[in-house]
Amino acid sequence: MINARKVALDVVNSVFYKDAYSNIVLNMHLNKSNLKDKDKALVTEIVYGTIKYKLTIDKIIQSYLKSNIKKLDKDILNILRITIYQIRYLDKIPEFAAVNEAVNLSKRVCSKFSKLVNGVLRNYIRDKNKKIYYNGKDVLESLSFNYSFPKWMIKLFINQYGEKISEDILKGLNERPNITVRVNDLKSDYDSVFEEMTKEGYNIEPGFICPEAIKIFNGKNIENNILFKKGKVTVQDESAMLVAPSMDLKENMVVLDLCSAPGGKTTHISEITSDKSTVHAYDLHENKLCLIEDNANRLGIKNIVTKSMDASLYKEELENFADRILIDVPCSGLGIIRKKPEIKWNKNTSDINNLIHIQRKIMKNSAKYLKDNGVLLYSTCTLNKKENEENVKWFLRNNKHFKIEKLYYGNCDNIIYHKEGYVTVLPNKSMDGFFICRMRKIVGV
Repeated sequence: MINARKVALDVVNSVFYKDAYSNIVLNMHLNKSNLKDKDKALVTEIVYGTIKYKLTIDKIIQSYLKSNIKKLDKDILNILRITIYQIRYLDKIPEFAAVNEAVNLSKRVCSKFSKLVNGVLRNYIRDKNKKIYYNGKDVLESLSFNYSFPKWMIKLFINQYGEKISEDILKGLNERPNITVRVNDLKSDYDSVFEEMTKEGYNIEPGFICPEAIKIFNGKNIENNILFKKGKVTVQDESAMLVAPSMDLKENMVVLDLCSAPGGKTTHISEITSDKSTVHAYDLHENKLCLIEDNANRLGIKNIVTKSMDASLYKEELENFADRILIDVPCSGLGIIRKKPEIKWNKNTSDINNLIHIQRKIMKNSAKYLKDNGVLLYSTCTLNKKENEENVKWFLRNNKHFKIEKLYYGNCDNIIYHKEGYVTVLPNKSMDGFFICRMRKIVGV
């Protein structure tokens, strides 16, 4: 079991101190380990949970230290973090076992601090049901501690959505996400794939809202499954699955996806058009184009053309080029914290303001690339209204010949249908936070 916790420690160290992406570094460490599936699941739980609740855990640790937490050895601090996560949030692990593992691990990495680790953890266990670590009369501080979000982010949500919806957002962003797959009807049909997955021991159910979605609750890594390798399914969140069907796609169209890697929405466009439209997939990073190409090859898609391009820079050769354009713009990612909890700690308001400038450049260029009567689909995986509603309003003020077309996905508690026609998806157990707006270029306006 100590090996599992050592892997968890190494991953958390990389995320907190080397700016690594949690999903990438976790998969890398798990793939090279010889851990059993049960231990890999424990590592995954500890890693994502510790990152998710870092602020809360650090407040607890600081209350038992004489000096500032920032002065503590980084390995020891992360040993304390992963262990307090286990004690506070995981019922299945006995407290004494978690403490013993932490002390043993601290002896391996920095033995002089093993007594400190033991003392902090045992003091926390003694106090955890009676000690208060925050000011309960302060709404902002209470939300920050209980949901483990930075105060600036909570203020942003409250200012834009109000206190009640903001707390729902915080709850949703802390949900543990299940894996969701999209059935590729170019290679199979929904019922056949559902039956095959059931026979192979997956605990599954139909998607929350998307007809092509299957939710996986238990089962082996789907990316190692023959269904995935043969291209019958691909992994995609249901919020992202809403995007391509919102584009009013038809066969024999020219479609641009200006920010396409890794290609989930790009390949969905191809599937919807029966691989009979030409899809030009662009991305700023040339090294990411192979991800799109690999996905397309696996899914049996032939109609995607990839090319590196900075979508914020105008390309004259693309003027009046496309029938449909998708701009899933780079954004702050505040809607996908369920899957990438480090976003809580590596974003700030300055980052967001810089992104808005880029987003508007991409929107401005895409308007020129679209043919008359064409559709421009704007989407983000953030809940920040400055990147969503305010960008759309800015765009329409400067492009009078565009009009919003209303979208509807069904009656769901987590979907906000704005009177203007665009849609906000709030995060819950099944979906990431998302924003989608369809605009049509009107002839003669």
